[in-house]
Amino acid sequence: MIYFIGAGPGDPDLITVKAQKILQNAEVILFTGSLVPKEVLSVCKKEALIQDSQGMKYPEIFDFYLKYKDKKFARVHTGDPALFSTIAKQISFLDDQNLKYEVIPGITAAFGAAASLGIEYTIPGVSQTMILSRVEGKTPNPEKLENILACKNSSLVFYLSIMLLGKLKKAAYKLDYPKNTPCWVVEKATWAEEKIYKGTIEDIHEQVSHIKGIALILFGDFLHQEETEESHLYVKPLHKEIIGDTRTHV
Repeated sequence: MIYFIGAGPGDPDLITVKAQKILQNAEVILFTGSLVPKEVLSVCKKEALIQDSQGMKYPEIFDFYLKYKDKKFARVHTGDPALFSTIAKQISFLDDQNLKYEVIPGITAAFGAAASLGIEYTIPGVSQTMILSRVEGKTPNPEKLENILACKNSSLVFYLSIMLLGKLKKAAYKLDYPKNTPCWVVEKATWAEEKIYKGTIEDIHEQVSHIKGIALILFGDFLHQEETEESHLYVKPLHKEIIGDTRTHV
């Protein structure tokens, strides 16, 4: 059995109990290089084979799966395997080979960053939509950046884009975003080395131009964290409506 494990955003304490149990019993572990903190793998057995997949191409990874297909195998990805992990291609290969697998979810960096910042993505009257994307670089993005930014009442989070902040800024201005629109960067969210930078789309690049590695960009008015409407979940009219509806069905 091959387990695709989401290792979480960085803090080793944020890995799920299920994922940790699998790692404790795994005989073979293939992990995504510097994206996964070494502390996450500290629970593995001493005799386990632990292989860094950094630099490996798909044929090498697939050969590795076939070589150890009869072992308790953990494929460890950063964050959650459903986001920017390329497990779709890996699973397609395993399906072709009739090999069993299971995906273990993890906390993605966007939620780790929100916890560190103490923010909510869904602010009543401001944003009830969250978009997770990336600024197009070497890997094409079928959804144009302008289309993403056109969703001005959404909470925007960009992965793998820290080197493309200039492109984001240019596109934002093209769509008439004010220069003071909040733009924050969280470097290595929840890691011990985590750093937070708060600015605007106009000046954030000056603070983060040195970052070359793991970082998340948060962009939009939701960062003000100011409701323009009350959530109906906690107001009295809804409470009365619920009670009235309950009495109707008694």
